[in-house]
Amino acid sequence: MKHYFFAYIFRMRFIARWALMRNSFPENVQEHSHQVAVLAHALATIRRDVFHKKADPNACATAALFHDASEILTGDLPTPVKYNNPAIQEAYKALEVVAQDKLLQGLPEELRRSYTPILHEEDEEIRRIVKAADKLSAYLKCQEELHAGNQEFEQAALEIMSTLQSYRMPEVAWFLEKFGNTFGVTLDELR
Repeated sequence: MKHYFFAYIFRMRFIARWALMRNSFPENVQEHSHQVAVLAHALATIRRDVFHKKADPNACATAALFHDASEILTGDLPTPVKYNNPAIQEAYKALEVVAQDKLLQGLPEELRRSYTPILHEEDEEIRRIVKAADKLSAYLKCQEELHAGNQEFEQAALEIMSTLQSYRMPEVAWFLEKFGNTFGVTLDELR
């Protein structure tokens, strides 16, 4: 029997993000997942080491690597469409579960138990950190686009920042305070 899980995972690079926006810097789901993994690891590390709360940076990074895996089969539904209508949002969530299950079927039985909680995001605290990292990644993308003169991302940046603030996660505020103003600057400015 052929097992196609990883062949699917490696196709994340073909799924474009921000499809309804004019992008100065195109982004795909694979790039985005890597960025979210780095940010989730950072947020969990900040939570653990700065705020002395329980967090597992490695588990958060792993979950983030796979957080959009279902989009390999569903595509990346733009946020204004996905969250515009409760019926669409509910239907899309159900579709994501079907896609996650389809991906899991591509693993040998011996591995499914290990990948199921990751693909289905079963741990609430890890899911919360990954969701914050996902939004943070989107906010940083907006900042890079705005710095490049692309005003199309101005409203998105405001809305995403409002969402990030609504999470009331001190690790997000701490990250933005320490690192937020370094995104979108030139290489020469990073000295």
